[in-house]
Amino acid sequence: MSTDQPRPGSGGEPPEEDPFLKRPQDPPRGGAPYGDEPAGGSPYGGRPAEGSPYDRPANATPYGEQPPGGDPYGGDPYGGNPYGGQYGAADPLAGMPPLANRGRRLVARIIDWIIVCVPVGLIMSAIVGGFDYWTTDDTQTGRQAWVSGVTMLAYLVYEGLMLTSRGQTVGKMVMKIRVGMLENGAVPAGQAGWVRAVVYTLPEIVPCCGFIFWLVNVLWCTWDKPYQQCLHDKAAKTVVVSAA
Repeated sequence: MSTDQPRPGSGGEPPEEDPFLKRPQDPPRGGAPYGDEPAGGSPYGGRPAEGSPYDRPANATPYGEQPPGGDPYGGDPYGGNPYGGQYGAADPLAGMPPLANRGRRLVARIIDWIIVCVPVGLIMSAIVGGFDYWTTDDTQTGRQAWVSGVTMLAYLVYEGLMLTSRGQTVGKMVMKIRVGMLENGAVPAGQAGWVRAVVYTLPEIVPCCGFIFWLVNVLWCTWDKPYQQCLHDKAAKTVVVSAA
C-alpha cells in the first residue's frame, strides 16, 4: 500500500478555499446594495415610500400642503379680517352685522334725550319752582342739582332697562341700530347693560369734571379701532351694530 497522500486538486478531496480569495456574491439586480430593500422603500435605494418626507411637494409645510396666498399657517393674516385682526386670530364680530354708523348713534342719543330728559327736566323744574342755570345763588344751585340728578337717574333707569331687555333704546330702534356683546353679539342682559348705562350717565352729575368725561366718552368712538367703541362700551364689553 502506498503511503503517498493525494495532492490537492488531483481528484481527491476538494481543496480548501482560501478566505482571502473568496469573492463576495453580487447583489441581485435592482435591489439595495446591502441586501433586500425593506418594505416601504429606503432613502438609500429604490423609490421612497408614499407620504415620506422625501416625497412631499415643494410647497408642503409640516402640517400639509401650503394653502394659496403664501401663509404657511392658514390664510392671509390681514385679508381675512375686516375689522383689523393683525395675527390671523378669529374675529369676535365674524358673522355679525356691520358696525353702526357714528351719525346714527348720535341721532339715536338725541332722540332718547328728547324722550326722557326733556319731559323729566320740565316736570322737576315745575316741582322745585324753577331755577337759573347761570346764577351763583345757593338756592338756585341746589334746585339745579336736584333737577339734573333726577333727570340723569331717570335716563339711567330707562337705558338700563331697555338695553338689558332688548339691546335697544327707542332712539336706537328708530335708527335701526342695536347694542350687542362684543364676544358673541348677544343682548347685554344683566350686569353688562347696567354697567354701560352707569358709565354713560352717572359721571355727568359731577360738576365740571363730569361733563369733560362725558365729552371724551362719547367722542372716543371716532378714533377707536377696530370696534368704534365709546368708553362705556369698553367698560361693558359691548359694541354697537346695525339692526337693519
